Amino acid sequence: MPPLFTTVTDLNAQAGALRVGRHGVIEVVDGRLRHVRLRPFAKIVSLPEVMFWGDFYHRHWVGDCCRLFYDQVRRQPNYICLKYVLSGRDTKLGTLRGALRVLDEIARIKGTDAVVSEAFNWRISDRLAERWGWERHKPSRWRRNFIKRFYGSYPEALEPRSLLGA
Repeated sequence: MPPLFTTVTDLNAQAGALRVGRHGVIEVVDGRLRHVRLRPFAKIVSLPEVMFWGDFYHRHWVGDCCRLFYDQVRRQPNYICLKYVLSGRDTKLGTLRGALRVLDEIARIKGTDAVVSEAFNWRISDRLAERWGWERHKPSRWRRNFIKRFYGSYPEALEPRSLLGA
């Protein structure tokens, strides 16, 4: 039986663990991948957590760091859902971009068709999302859903050392 929590530090060498793991947290610090922690359960996001705790973490978490929580729903195995993003108050755009590149690499390793997400934060503009390959999905008045489609054509693979800072 595999361990409940697995820490992946090398995406290529531990690709098998990433292929099997359905839920994970990508952590990037100072623009470098620290690890991907695979979890046995999905991240549950609540409105109070987004409204209060997310802002609290952002204000009090010092440093250039970012965590992305993702899930691969059992009903839709060809899609990855970007559930939640936590960042420190000093996080640079490059660190967030690096974390999203790791998510793209995980999608490539898993062979998924797309990554979907709901942008609750209005500071994430539609223009920025489009620049990074995301497009609006299921337009609605109250929700901003985005999708990044791959369907077999993924961004070029990350070099083993490109995000590891070596």
